[in-house]
Amino acid sequence: MKIYNTLTGKKEEFQPLKEGQASVYSCGPTVYAYAHIGNMRTYLFMDWLRRALKAGGYTLKHVMNVTDVGHLVSDADEGEDKMAETARRARLSPYEIAARYTDAFLADLDALNIERPEIIPKATDHIPEMLEIVEGLCGKGYGYEISDGIYFDIGKFPGYGKLSRIDLDELKAGARVELNEEKRHPADFALWKKAPPEHIMQWPSQWGMGYPGWHIECSAMARKYLGDVFDIHTGGVDHIPIHHENEIAQSEAFTGKLPARYWMHAEFMLVDGGKMSKSLKNTYTLSDLRERGCAPAHFRYFCANAHYRSKCNFTWKGMDDARTSYNRLVSALNAHREGASGACAFADDAKKRFTEAVADDLNIPKGLGVVWEIARYPEKHRALYELMLECDAVLGFDLGAAPPEAAPLPPEAQSLIDARQAARAAKNWAESDRLRGELKAMGILLEDSSQGVKIKRL
Repeated sequence: MKIYNTLTGKKEEFQPLKEGQASVYSCGPTVYAYAHIGNMRTYLFMDWLRRALKAGGYTLKHVMNVTDVGHLVSDADEGEDKMAETARRARLSPYEIAARYTDAFLADLDALNIERPEIIPKATDHIPEMLEIVEGLCGKGYGYEISDGIYFDIGKFPGYGKLSRIDLDELKAGARVELNEEKRHPADFALWKKAPPEHIMQWPSQWGMGYPGWHIECSAMARKYLGDVFDIHTGGVDHIPIHHENEIAQSEAFTGKLPARYWMHAEFMLVDGGKMSKSLKNTYTLSDLRERGCAPAHFRYFCANAHYRSKCNFTWKGMDDARTSYNRLVSALNAHREGASGACAFADDAKKRFTEAVADDLNIPKGLGVVWEIARYPEKHRALYELMLECDAVLGFDLGAAPPEAAPLPPEAQSLIDARQAARAAKNWAESDRLRGELKAMGILLEDSSQGVKIKRL
């Protein structure tokens, strides 16, 4: 199996530290809001990596953190903690906020058929492990104290920039006006922040009451569960220049070892060809997709059409096409289930090509293309049905569990369903009810639920 290593800038053969076992750390959510579809694309990549490793015969020790403290509203260590800010606005405790959005995030993982990592630690449960590293870095001369906290001196770490290939001189020259003039370098980052009395999340330390910096959390939790060195670290490309660069610096400065041997990153999701942002009101959630009649399985299928290292452009037309294609794939699977038994030479060739695609840096789109070749094979074979299910164990569409009504509808019925979804989105309830009545007359019943629109044939 070959994977692209951001650290070296090339594909490399995966060679684990322990034979037959893959140790993986994935940057998890900051649980202060509902995850949007761009976030979920990164976790789908994480899941496809898990499934590919398991298909390759590896057992997994996979850690994904939950950040419930320390992630400030600015990656430059400025502003309020995201958890504290949300708690203040909602008039709840940060722990209540964390519990609410952690549950929502895990529900989204389940809905998308994303396997949960073996270990899901919370940052607030690992303050002692973080302080051990901060104190150790200070003892080694990498950490220094200023009025608002303890910072990492990147000038003392000669390897800083190895992941993002940042030039420190250019970084300093191009830095914006620095709000904290006490820092030795504009890119020095917080290891531990001193907390004012009114701050609602704080713990004792040798520097007084405070709370951890965002970056130290991952270093501490990865080290506790996976050791000083592990195999693979995953995250989104937005983590490369700051979070993961800082993680490498503090971990390597503390242990003398590079923490992960392979660094893998998923690209951004665009919306209608542009940036996804709250100001543009295009940060959709799975609930938003359900309201438009798109099930989580349809979104998973949609994301499978773009390689994880390529930008993925979300459009509602693309989601509609994904829903149609998914349903047709289910129909093709069921057709092969009733096919002839016995050997099928095409199945052997298709299996080989699917395996090669997935082993080539998780080329899921190419693997999906092979599955479509199997689906469209003119002769119906039980062996092809079984092969589609075997491939689906990697793709994670859960095709075998899809209801029979997932089979393609007549074009005129699908047009009415699409029109009804548009009417619902526009809150035109009268038109929505009229179209629902037309569909019922055609023998198609629509049931609206929190999981989306369920289609039943009468």
